[in-house]
Amino acid sequence: MSDRQTRAQIGGGRRWVVKIGSSLLTDGGRGLDHAAIKAWAEQMAALRAAGCELVLVSSGAVAEGMSRLGWGRRPHELVALQAAAAVGQMGLVQAYESNFKQHGLHTAQILLTHDDLSNRTRYLNARSTLRKLLSLGVIPVVNENDTVACDELRFGDNDTLAALVANLVEANLLVILTDQAGVYDSDPRANPAAALLPEADADSEQLTRAAAATSSSGLGSGGMASKVRAAGLAARSGTYTWIASGREPGVLQALASGASLGTLVRPASGPLAARKRWLAGQLQARGSLVLDDGAVNVLKQAGRSLLPVGVTAVEGSFRRGDLVSCRDAGGRAIARGLVNYTAEEARRIIGHPSERIEQLLGYVDEPELIHRDNLVLL
Repeated sequence: MSDRQTRAQIGGGRRWVVKIGSSLLTDGGRGLDHAAIKAWAEQMAALRAAGCELVLVSSGAVAEGMSRLGWGRRPHELVALQAAAAVGQMGLVQAYESNFKQHGLHTAQILLTHDDLSNRTRYLNARSTLRKLLSLGVIPVVNENDTVACDELRFGDNDTLAALVANLVEANLLVILTDQAGVYDSDPRANPAAALLPEADADSEQLTRAAAATSSSGLGSGGMASKVRAAGLAARSGTYTWIASGREPGVLQALASGASLGTLVRPASGPLAARKRWLAGQLQARGSLVLDDGAVNVLKQAGRSLLPVGVTAVEGSFRRGDLVSCRDAGGRAIARGLVNYTAEEARRIIGHPSERIEQLLGYVDEPELIHRDNLVLL
């Protein structure tokens, strides 16, 4: 029997990122589809009640702003797009807040740009905030910060943002709801014989060729190609991606039960292995932490986080979010990871228990110098 996860196992994942596109949210450009938003909120509330942690990445601000402003065509001028986003964001947030409130759920608005997730310091800040919100049972509603974005308003931006958020929170599953049933081997609007791809590997050439055969709806900024690219980005942290029709009744519950809907995109390896290969291969170390024997054993044998108490020296100059090397007393590199404190802060807290961080610094960001999810053994 294959060790590949079944659809039911994937659908039963603990943490989901759900992305809903503009063409679904805005009823073909006629303003927000409140009935559809209510239905998705009901489905997500049921998933949350079953123990699933959810992050919602929502398009629709620009399209809703266009509707409120009476614009019939998406503008090309950046400042006009930013203005539409500013107007539309109000209606979008109100719709989600009121619908989730009916189910006793709190929501939180998170506005990000891609730069927030490529800058390592802001990456860790966003990660910490999202993790805390999820632990509190809150549903974060994430959108591109279109009002201040410069070059982020481009083809496929919220698909890409959803994938980066999936990387950020180490999601088990990214669900991309669209106006198509999934990825076809050719454009179903031009070819009635087009066949739906039930599943594919993220690096499959067949998947890439099939995505290129479809085109954008014209209302949002993406298309099927951007969704396939997003699936590839999500796969680098081992996240599965399910591309399915948001118009399918009960689609989220159906996916949770492993139904044969849409196109399932599988990563090459599991979440932990994929994420740690990314950490090991993509960043250069900015400094070093020297560990005592106890800390070395804890990292190697127990796979735990690195705490300040186990560090004897700090070398180099680094900022929060930078990659640092972890060495034993003999100078041998044993691990590397994203550090939660600057070099100056680290020098003040090393050798002390985590409970004293606030006393020593006047504040506390994280109890660990490096969280185990951001650390890879060498």
